[in-house]
Amino acid sequence: MIKIAIGSLVFIILGVFLFPLIYTVSPYLLDPNAILVPPSIEHIMGTDRLGRDIFARVLQGGQVSLFIGFVSALISSFVGIIVGISGGYFKGNIDKTIVVIIDLFLTFPTFFLLLALVSYMEANILILIIVLSITSWMSMARMIRSESFSIGDKPFIKILNLANINKTKIILKYFAPLLAPIFLISFTFGVGGAILAESGLSFLGLGINPPQMSWGSLLSDGREVIQIAWWVSFFPGLFIFLVTFCLIQISDYLQYKIKT
Repeated sequence: MIKIAIGSLVFIILGVFLFPLIYTVSPYLLDPNAILVPPSIEHIMGTDRLGRDIFARVLQGGQVSLFIGFVSALISSFVGIIVGISGGYFKGNIDKTIVVIIDLFLTFPTFFLLLALVSYMEANILILIIVLSITSWMSMARMIRSESFSIGDKPFIKILNLANINKTKIILKYFAPLLAPIFLISFTFGVGGAILAESGLSFLGLGINPPQMSWGSLLSDGREVIQIAWWVSFFPGLFIFLVTFCLIQISDYLQYKIKT
């Protein structure tokens, strides 16, 4: 199953970024003679209510969704690992301050915090990456902090501290490799969560704005015609499902390997 998940994810990512070089139909081209055409040889995934090719738009929207998902997950994971190691290694007042900050962020429901932040600024790719990164680092930080406590109590770490080895060197050389599996698990979960969060915001009209597009905004475009043109929403939703499902399978596999 894991091989299928990894293969499918790689195929989707490569297809989204490379296939537009072959399939040169513009995702912005309006065709009044091809409005809400069902999937066919000419239009693989059909067209929307403005006659635009759904397949071309899914490829273009996928580039945006995947870019936002991977970059925001990468940023939030790095923030989480820095904050978590700082709390678990230095302990004391630094750890207490970090716990208060994490609890403060966790007090607010994440999606409503996203809505609040996005509602006060005009959404674009950069803004969404920043907002998603700000609201998704806490779980990573808590896991890393917990694991850092146990690593910090190991005899060889105590010996290194007694030898006055540079703390940055200790963290980078000894903590980071041991925490890498947790980082990968959190990152894969984070990518899926970021894609779903961006899709939810775009579906509500608070995410990517035209003429830009994402899988979430494409899914939203098909709401009004879902009863007569199922394909407009189906294919963007299918890609969201496939990517998140593959990422969850990869995360579950990594967790299993760590436990065994």
